[in-house]
Amino acid sequence: MDAESGRGAASARKKSWRSELVLAYQSLGVVYGEVATSPLYVYKSAFAGGDIDHSEGNEEIYGVLSLVFWTLTLITLLKYVLVVLRADDDGEGGTFALYSLICRRVRAGLLPGVVGDSSAADDELKEQRDGGALPPLASSVRAALQQRRELQWLLLMFALLGTSMVIGDGVLTPAVSVFSAVSGLKLSMVNEQHQYVLLPVTCVILVGLFALQHFGTHRVGFLFAPIVCLWLACISAIGVYNIFIWNPHIYKALSPYYMHSFIQKTQVGGWMSLGGILLCVTGSEAMYADLGHFSQSSIKIAFTMVVYPSLVLAYMGQAAYISQHHNFERNHHIGFYISVPEKIRWPVLGIAILAAVVGSQAVITGTFSVIKQCCSLNCFPRVKIVHTSSTVHGQIYIPEINWILMILCLAVTIGFRNTKQMANAQGLAVITVMIVTTCFMSLVIVLCWNKNVVFALAFLLFFGAIEAVYFSASLVKFHEGAWVPIILSFTFLIVMCVWHYGTTKKYEFDVENKVSISWLLNLGPSLGIVRVRGIGLIHTELVSGIPAIFSHFVTNLPAFHQVLVFLCIKSVSVPHVQSEERFLVGRIGLKQYRLYRVVVRYGYRDVQQDSLEFEKALVSSIAEFIRSGDSDQNGYPDGSESPYERLSIISKGLPFQEAYGEVEGSPESSVRKDTNRNLVSSKSTRVRFVLPENAQINSEVRNELQELTEAREAGMSFIMGRSYMKAKSGSSLMKRIAINFIYEFLTRNSRGPAYAANVPHVSTLEVGMVCQV
Repeated sequence: MDAESGRGAASARKKSWRSELVLAYQSLGVVYGEVATSPLYVYKSAFAGGDIDHSEGNEEIYGVLSLVFWTLTLITLLKYVLVVLRADDDGEGGTFALYSLICRRVRAGLLPGVVGDSSAADDELKEQRDGGALPPLASSVRAALQQRRELQWLLLMFALLGTSMVIGDGVLTPAVSVFSAVSGLKLSMVNEQHQYVLLPVTCVILVGLFALQHFGTHRVGFLFAPIVCLWLACISAIGVYNIFIWNPHIYKALSPYYMHSFIQKTQVGGWMSLGGILLCVTGSEAMYADLGHFSQSSIKIAFTMVVYPSLVLAYMGQAAYISQHHNFERNHHIGFYISVPEKIRWPVLGIAILAAVVGSQAVITGTFSVIKQCCSLNCFPRVKIVHTSSTVHGQIYIPEINWILMILCLAVTIGFRNTKQMANAQGLAVITVMIVTTCFMSLVIVLCWNKNVVFALAFLLFFGAIEAVYFSASLVKFHEGAWVPIILSFTFLIVMCVWHYGTTKKYEFDVENKVSISWLLNLGPSLGIVRVRGIGLIHTELVSGIPAIFSHFVTNLPAFHQVLVFLCIKSVSVPHVQSEERFLVGRIGLKQYRLYRVVVRYGYRDVQQDSLEFEKALVSSIAEFIRSGDSDQNGYPDGSESPYERLSIISKGLPFQEAYGEVEGSPESSVRKDTNRNLVSSKSTRVRFVLPENAQINSEVRNELQELTEAREAGMSFIMGRSYMKAKSGSSLMKRIAINFIYEFLTRNSRGPAYAANVPHVSTLEVGMVCQV
């Protein structure tokens, strides 16, 4: 038995390692496309603009190589691979993952599902990810964050700033990568031909890249990893060739001594060139942001075993070639393609363009994912989200954002027409996101990892000092392209802040104007209205009380469905909510009222079910709530309106069967059913709940299930509230501008609440209200 168990354990370990290696291979195409293509423009950007010269003594090229090597080693390898990747939020990474970790740990924050509308059930859900007790100093930090709202706003602003810079990077990276790859044509064509070819070819590739986004990447995604592998093999082989042919002693330039000599000799010029050197770590944040698609070990294996050695060889090879050539034009020929042997320049050009497209695709997809997270947390206007793959939920497409990115990317390419200014813009966006990550990681080390504050300060001061130097070097290039990410991030930041502020004010209005449950119960079982067949779903943001839209509706149209469900679809500050923890069901009033409250919880990375599957899951959860006996007691007998007071977590709904057309021997009635979610079918739907064998069900429960069955057969209607926000008279000028103009504009041009909830139009009724906030 021991031998057999030993063989089984060895087989499991072998299978685990095999899976990790497969993930590591796949991550090359998804995660590392951007950082792998950085050798195309790092040296060109560092020497562009005349900040430093390439002298006969080679101090400059040796110094740049040393800076590139140590920047890549310290920031990408040490900071991200060895430290930041460990700060996963239930397997997810990115700016919002760090923000979510901090907010859950301190129980303070400004996003939904953190405080304010949190519940005991939500707190239990979050505690599964939290650590133990905090040290004394960490407790003081936690208390300060809980008590001071301005610190909570500062945290949120940092998270949104990092997110807006990531979106800006989605504009700049395709432009820089594709333009740099196509610029290799310069060495193979005369200047008169090249100047008329470079820009059109770049624009055609960019338009094609964005135009094909709606097809998704699942059809060609299998090619991404081989392309990046081929590219890494290509640049490392060229690097080794140049090292042996031109300067076998180039490895000496990796010494930090050459960094010191470089700064000492070039001074201000060397400091300004850091903005170009910084580009060697572009794509480092992608390793952390894409953590949810792979695993820590697979990303670490891919970088340390493949990407890092290939990049070091590529940069060393370029430096070796440049160190032996001093007679070419500085602004045009210091770069990647000049070091490529002429016989293979055309094949390398083709591989470079493919690699640039793969790297750009990864950034665009990452931008879509970030915006989806923002929408889930009410920090971005509602947009259309299309899932391009039925098997991989992370592959999404957002049409509005796609075309905005394409227009901005083309504008940057046509407007600048050179790598230097585009690289300056990209560098500022990249380093800003890194600074945000460094600040958040310092808090994570103290609050979430329970480490001594000395470790957090050491991390903050060491990496913060390095990144502050690079940030200053990038910011000084404001007039040379660095203004672009500032304008872009400021625009997106305003959009996100105003949308978050507007939705928060709307929620506060709903809370202040909600109708008490006692008012509803005093109407009697009929609620003072005509009860018609079917299920009515009243969408609300509230987890207690009755939304104002319901009283507004029944006042003007005194008729409603025989079964009423107050439905709250809620995002919580965890990446994923397990299906058995998703539905919370409770009863309002006496059993004969047939009033239920259902809260459906999603994580910020969860994919919401389509409307048909959601309806089935909702009805089966209510049926299980009725059958299980959790509903034996009537809800709120004392008029209490405490959130989630009587809600029960339904881990598995009561299964039921649906049949279309006439079913012989079935006593239930039938009505029309929306079968294709667009047109109403002439066939009727029969519903039959599958009860456990030998289940002892009393007549009262059976009658309630029977009524739910008949209501489901009659169909479901969705009652949505559409609020029109107006600032109160006497409000400040800033508030009137934010609510009456910006938020109103965003609301008119975003998707409606029915679309965001994935509700079919044929079953939707919207109730409009004016909200004075």
